[in-house]
Amino acid sequence: MSDARTPIIRVHELCAAYREHVIFEKVSFEVHAGEVLVILGASGSGKSTLLKHMIGLYTPTSGDVRIEGRSIVQADAGERRELARRFGVAYQSGALFGSMTLLENVRLPLEELTDLPRDAIDAIAASKLKLVQLEGFEQYMPAQLSGGMKKRAALARAMALDPAILFLDEPSAGLDPITSAELDRTLLRLRDLMEVTLVLVSHELASIYEIADRVILLDARTKSILASGPPCELRDHAEDPWVRSFFRREVTTT
Repeated sequence: MSDARTPIIRVHELCAAYREHVIFEKVSFEVHAGEVLVILGASGSGKSTLLKHMIGLYTPTSGDVRIEGRSIVQADAGERRELARRFGVAYQSGALFGSMTLLENVRLPLEELTDLPRDAIDAIAASKLKLVQLEGFEQYMPAQLSGGMKKRAALARAMALDPAILFLDEPSAGLDPITSAELDRTLLRLRDLMEVTLVLVSHELASIYEIADRVILLDARTKSILASGPPCELRDHAEDPWVRSFFRREVTTT
């Protein structure tokens, strides 16, 4: 579902470092509206770090990230608040508040970033839970849910403000294969129903082949993007043999 128009996200020559340790440098790529882009790479390549730079949690040493044409790197507090309404985030752990019901968890972004009345907020939060097939669980606590249900509840909260973009950090982590496949179907259904762009960090190849329009493969050795394209094409036709081995889960000695 890639689009030839102006990209909804543009990452330009992004560099990240922790003290003297360079994580990646001069990383550039674009994401188009309606696309499912997966960020992947070996351990230590900076996948989650890149995602956190894209949502403004981390400040790069240089470079820029633009969302719908606006820089999140250069934005002041007010501009960041406006940009935060345009994207939702679901973290690997789900990051649900254990002392709150599901409905209260999903209400949070609406309470913090809108001036809607309480009844409207409740109605929207309930509709988002229904969207991820958690209707009837509004008053449940996170501890009462399975792992897959927690992931879907986190998606509902991330969708609360009808964002244009969803960022997801390892959404399938810790799930069994059947639950992971169900979550993949949920993500694609949300993409189609809500016309949302998905940017995921993942290492689950079965999931990547199922949902990704395109991947970018970060490389800890070169500290940059080693390959970019549809995952099946990279698996079968990448020029770099290490890239083909990565997608085939083959052990290499180089």
